Amino acid sequence: MRRKVLSSLTLLTITMSGFTHAMIALDDESLSKVDGQALLSMEYTQGYNSVDDSGQAIDQSSVGFYKLGLEAEMELNANIKKLQLGCGGINGSKGCDIDIDHISLSGLPSDSNYTSDQRAATSALITNPFVEFAVKNPNSAAKREVLGFRLSAEKIAGLMTMGTENSNDPNGLKSFSGYMKTKASSGVATTAERVMDYAATGQYIEGAVKGTLFGAEVNSPLHYKANKYSLNLKSTSAPFTIPSTVITGNRKTSVELKGTGTVDRLDFSGPLEAQIALAGVNINLNKNVTGYLTGLQTDITVKQNLGLIHALYLNNPASLSLQAQQILWPGASVAADKGWWLAMEDEVDLGSITPTDKVAITNEVLKQTIAGINHDLSTNVRSCGDLIFGCVAGSDLDVKEIKNPSLINFPLNNLKLSGQEFRSNCFGGLKFC
Repeated sequence: MRRKVLSSLTLLTITMSGFTHAMIALDDESLSKVDGQALLSMEYTQGYNSVDDSGQAIDQSSVGFYKLGLEAEMELNANIKKLQLGCGGINGSKGCDIDIDHISLSGLPSDSNYTSDQRAATSALITNPFVEFAVKNPNSAAKREVLGFRLSAEKIAGLMTMGTENSNDPNGLKSFSGYMKTKASSGVATTAERVMDYAATGQYIEGAVKGTLFGAEVNSPLHYKANKYSLNLKSTSAPFTIPSTVITGNRKTSVELKGTGTVDRLDFSGPLEAQIALAGVNINLNKNVTGYLTGLQTDITVKQNLGLIHALYLNNPASLSLQAQQILWPGASVAADKGWWLAMEDEVDLGSITPTDKVAITNEVLKQTIAGINHDLSTNVRSCGDLIFGCVAGSDLDVKEIKNPSLINFPLNNLKLSGQEFRSNCFGGLKFC
């Protein structure tokens, strides 16, 4: 048996030897025609004087960048209970450059109503990760100095969440140093009912009425001015949009987003008491007024604690760097400040920015509507029929539509946003693991 095995191996060796070839050297021309891809790549980039996207001039003529990359796609699913970087030190004794509790990175399940188990079974896709060093005076052995390094990738696609729940209590992201550009987003705020009265606005409601007296039309409108009114404003919808916004800086704890919107039809009703001069006599006008406002335009300012932002849908280059001075890394939009810096170069999707709770109409918002109300009630004189039996003695005055072209500054502060709902990255429904 042993002799048969040895004979077979000998025959196989003789047979294979006919197919083997010795390695041969290729000249440069032949080598240039060969295609291939290395697992690891090294690259050097010389810095130069440039201007970043914020308009800041950066002089990096004496800096060189050494990059070691992995030409591959990697998958990663990870949970980090607490990430704190740059606490104290170069940017001040209080606080951290980056401070995030319960950070999770996963893939994005195809089912929008995914479960925790479905999320935990996915992984973020990291394309061509690399590490890069910034070196000052790279050509001088005596003066060479490492200014910083960054961990990065050409693209990270997946879902990053921070915190354990989307609630009215900030949790997760406490402090952010870096650069992020949010994608244009939209939402619909639903206003809460409230009463508009003189105590809230400190302003009179003014207008005019017309009608007949003993069957004859009264040519001159009868003006009124009221500080006794109590109009109940019904709940309504206010769609709004926020354009793409850059968020950048050191140790940021909140963000301000600005946008525009239009308030849907806003119905109101309630008592209004005033005096009108009729034939030289002041007569009380005591009416239950009904109508609705249209055309209210809003300048929206969303001031949001970063702890209320939980879900970032990533599909962009991202990097985490540490530098001793301001550095504009190759391919970055803005220069990274000294200390730790987290940068996401392309637009990040925040999802829907619709508030989950009703939004209160503040006194300041009401004050901005009075001028438009008074203008419409005074220029578009309402008819109340017979001035004695309809205007004075009647019970209701339906002013119908009040076109209010006012531009209102409408602040929205620390809102729980529907697009920030998320599931944990854990099997078994645990909040964090």
